[in-house]
Parts: sequence; C-alpha cells; structure tokens
Amino acid sequence: MYDFFMPNVNFFGRGCVSVVGERCEILGGTKALIVTDRFLRSLEDGAVSRVVSSLEEAGIAYTFFDGVEPNPKDYNIYDGLKIFRDEQCDLIITVGGGSAHDCGKGIGIAASHDGDLYEDYAGLEKLTNPLPPIVCVNTTAGTASEVTRHCVITHAEKKIKYVIVSWRNTPLVSINDPELMVGKPPALTAATGIDALTHAVESYVSLGANPVTDAAAIQAIKLISQNLRQAVAYGQNLEARENMAHASLLAGMAFNNAGLGYVHAMAHQLGGLYDMPHGVANAILLPHVERFNIISNLQKFADIAVFMGENIEGLSLREAADKAIESIKKLCQDVNIPSSLSELGVKEEDFEYMAKLALQDGNAFSNPIQGTEEDIVNIFKAAY
Repeated sequence: MYDFFMPNVNFFGRGCVSVVGERCEILGGTKALIVTDRFLRSLEDGAVSRVVSSLEEAGIAYTFFDGVEPNPKDYNIYDGLKIFRDEQCDLIITVGGGSAHDCGKGIGIAASHDGDLYEDYAGLEKLTNPLPPIVCVNTTAGTASEVTRHCVITHAEKKIKYVIVSWRNTPLVSINDPELMVGKPPALTAATGIDALTHAVESYVSLGANPVTDAAAIQAIKLISQNLRQAVAYGQNLEARENMAHASLLAGMAFNNAGLGYVHAMAHQLGGLYDMPHGVANAILLPHVERFNIISNLQKFADIAVFMGENIEGLSLREAADKAIESIKKLCQDVNIPSSLSELGVKEEDFEYMAKLALQDGNAFSNPIQGTEEDIVNIFKAAY
C-alpha cells in the first residue's frame, strides 16, 4: 500500500501565472499575503508584478512580506506571521523558489498552530489544524516545494535545518510558468537543476519508491540530463527552461511520495550550520552518497546511467551502475558546480556533529542503506 500527495490544482505552461487572481477568488480569499524576497519584488515586469496584476484584476486585496532569506530562518516566519495577522490576511501566495515556498508554509503553520515550530512540529505528520489556503508561484526549476508537503526551516539560534512534513502543508494551487524562469543566473540555474536531479535520483532508489514515483523520477532524470546544460549555457532558452520546469515538477511528485535519502539529510546540516545554498550542497554530496548506496540496487543505478544517456552495452551490471555515478559527476562539472566542501569553507571538525544530526533527519530513514555515524562522516570526508 502507498499514498500519493499532490496539490489540488497544478497549472503549467507559458503565461499560466495569469490564473492567480481567479484561483484566489475560487478559494474564497479576500486579502493575500504575498511572500517573496526584496529582489523579486523590485523587478518591474517580474513574477511579483504579474501576480499583483492578476490579483487586482480579480479584485483581491494584498500586502507583502518580502523578507524571505535563502534557507529561510524561523525569525523570517514570525516576521511574516505578524504582517499576516496585522493585515487580517486570509490566504498566502508565495512567489519565488523553495525559500519563498517554505517560508510561506511556515507562516501558514504558525498562523494555525500554537507552540514552537521546532519543538512541537518538526518531524512527520504533527500538524493538527488546517492551514490558510496557500498558492505557490514558482520561479526556479529545482526545489519543487510548490508541490510538496515538506516545509524546511532553519533554526537561527541552534543553526539546525529541520523539516515539518505533513499533508496539511501541501499547497492548494501550484503554478509553474517557465516564462518566470527565463534569464535566471547560470549558477542559480545549475544549483536548482542539480537539486531536481537529486530529488529524482534519491526518490528512484529510496526505500519508499513505488511504480508511480519511479515513472515520475525516470522522466525527470531524462529531462534534466538533456536540458540542464542548455539552460545554464543560455538562460533565455525557453524550451530548455520549460523542460527543466517539467523535470522539477516530476521530481517533486516523486520525492514527495517516495522520500529522499542521505544527500538531503546531510545537505540540511550544511545549510543549517554554514547557510550553504541547498542545491550546491546537494550537488557536491550526490555522487558520494550514491557511491555509498550503489550496492543496494545495482540494476536501478544501471538504469540511471541509461536515463542519463550513457551507453552500457557490453558492460557488467556493476560497471553499468558505476556509469551512473560518472554521469552525475560529469553533469555537475559541466554546469560548474563546486567540486568539494573544502572550497566552501566547511570544517572537518564539524563532520561528526553533522553526521549525528543527519541520521536524525527525516530524510535519512528512506535511504536505501541504513548507515552509521562513521559512514556519514566518511561520506563527508569523500566530498571534502
């Protein structure tokens, strides 16, 4: 038996951001809190201005919280909550990538639940009340937070990144308009693209994988391997952007239901302790974690090699599986992802601390091999 979570309605395609207003009206909203960052809000004809135009056309009032930071902190959420309550908002619209969506979900949780987000709600299915309606307008092809039940928050004081996972977090509406993704910087495109690849690969080999999630993960891997390089090389390539948006959405559908693994469990510690961009942390760790996981299912890793365009004719099953790791490394190199943790200032003395926390992370339990703290330390060392 398995379940499958998705937003009630998902819009995809060029120009689909125009439906925001009508969807908010259908949801019965009268005033929206738009959750975004200052840069996106400042763009004259960007995603935020297009959302505002749609709301005004539908007669929906709105206000802003534009204090979203990368790896959103708990204080971002409480700052946004104050505006939500002071302005008497009744729905939330998130505009941006994973940070905006996670922050908006966090505001929704805090608005509907008493207590401490970390102490009371971190973990799986601890939410008891419905959240305000959430509409997610996505601007990057990577995190897929717009379609998932995951809310990832950084505890600023403890420097811990934690996850609140609940079906109640799943947005009611997701909007993926590839026109909003055109022109994103190459480094951001690369990091978010490898984040999507990580979602697809981890979910494909996860202990929670099933035929439905496999189908989504397979197509995502194919699309990413065929389009990420082009999207990084020329940010105006709308076809590549659209294919990457499809890949991100499919990878999100996969991991939202199959679970992830040690890449994310370890990356969360790098994000919490070093404020490292999530996609970059995933990209550096991915080949090393999957090298550790490879013996769990050689056939699936051989499949990944094929999905990524590798020729495995004449190879043994183990040799074909190894090709998957090589192909992942090659893609990361081609899109200029940093090759090691040492380049980003990570300290070896933090490995044991991060390893302990990684094994407690909710994503660790669906990794196909259940390792030890020593195993996780060794993976950090290999990526160093």
